[in-house]
Amino acid sequence: MHPSDTPSIDPAPAALTGTGQGQLKRSLGFFDLVAYGLAFMALIAPLTNLGFVWTASGGVVAGAYVVAAICMYFTAQSYATMSRIVPNAGSVYGFARHSLGDFWGFFAGWGVLLDYLIVPALVFSLMAVGMQMLIPEVSRAGWIVGVALLMLAINWAGIKVAARVNAASVIAQVVIVVGVMALLLMAMNQGMANGARLSATPFWGEGPGIPWAQLLAGASVAVMTFLGFDAVSTLAEEVKDPNDRHTVSRAILAVLAIAALLYVVMTWIVGSAMAAIELKDPAAAIFELLAQTVGPWAPVLLAWVLGIVVGFTNTLPMLAGVARILMAMGRERQLPAALGWVHAGTGVPRVATVFSTVTALLVALWLKDRIELLASIISFGALIGFLMLQLAVLVHFQREPAGRHVFFHRVVPVVGILSVLAILSGMHAVALQVGLAWVLVGAVYGLYLRRSGRTVMHI
Repeated sequence: MHPSDTPSIDPAPAALTGTGQGQLKRSLGFFDLVAYGLAFMALIAPLTNLGFVWTASGGVVAGAYVVAAICMYFTAQSYATMSRIVPNAGSVYGFARHSLGDFWGFFAGWGVLLDYLIVPALVFSLMAVGMQMLIPEVSRAGWIVGVALLMLAINWAGIKVAARVNAASVIAQVVIVVGVMALLLMAMNQGMANGARLSATPFWGEGPGIPWAQLLAGASVAVMTFLGFDAVSTLAEEVKDPNDRHTVSRAILAVLAIAALLYVVMTWIVGSAMAAIELKDPAAAIFELLAQTVGPWAPVLLAWVLGIVVGFTNTLPMLAGVARILMAMGRERQLPAALGWVHAGTGVPRVATVFSTVTALLVALWLKDRIELLASIISFGALIGFLMLQLAVLVHFQREPAGRHVFFHRVVPVVGILSVLAILSGMHAVALQVGLAWVLVGAVYGLYLRRSGRTVMHI
């Protein structure tokens, strides 16, 4: 039996998609979902995160992205599997709750919230770095506040408006990536990069053997740039045809494939050119690289383009995704019920949208000068969610053996679990401490929910 033929359950009925005020609107097709996922991932992410992955991996950036992409395939496949079985907006929260039970469902949702709530803060901070280079009179904090308010206004209007902005953002990012790669290739070809040339060094370094410790350390940061294919599952209740169980799963795998190919090619080129410079500030690595290899005009141009075209649109899908997880957990009484409220006219979970935007804004202001730590904390939250997802697949098909496929429902989740544990082993120590503290708080709160009887299932 093909994995797509596995048994499934109905998405949450209309009466349960909010608190009786409205419901999510079904207006998205396959290409809308792909654009959303790619916009969430941000195709330019390997450029803005270059310094952090370079530092963590000791220079084997392309190899780190290959390892991260392979690990993410097993997670993406499990997301695709579970999105056909539990097509609701809760994503890994809904998957784990269906397969593992109420407490573990909450625990999975709590874990992934550490990722979803904070990843917009990272984009706010990175964008502020570039914009402050251009207009130093405005502080990083000022730029962060401005972007947050604009994103809130656009998401307030509804998912279809945001989907159009997402599509335009993806096209713009492809143009930016191609332009930057062309400039770096020309600089290396013309000898402007201190003799740097395309080589295999960004994949496995210059020493003998494969530097596994460096690859895993780099992958633990690089994995953050893949976050987005999973967010596609948060829009399951907004797909045009509620009877089509395959649209979301196909979009998840398509997003990962497109991004992985582009990321590896980008980091191969950029990693080769990085040998020509001495990195000073990891947060500004791509700007330093362009200034020293192409010319002083290049980082200024990139900063303007990133700030105007990308920075002001990239957080749209991020904030939309976390709002829908908060909405799903609110309507199930796992978080305050107000978060589950959906506006009748626009189909937007407005309370959850405001909460997610304000939270990201406050975190960005708090850690605006510790961006590398922010990136690692985000990765921890995502990996905890991925771990719970793989367990959900194993348990579901243990309980429903009729639809079980050995590779997709046994091998994939087991390898996925091992991959997550391997990446966690190379993570920033402070990020692990913060993440474990978050998990502990979630466990205590989850036990409180269990004792208070707030465990009604609607999926």
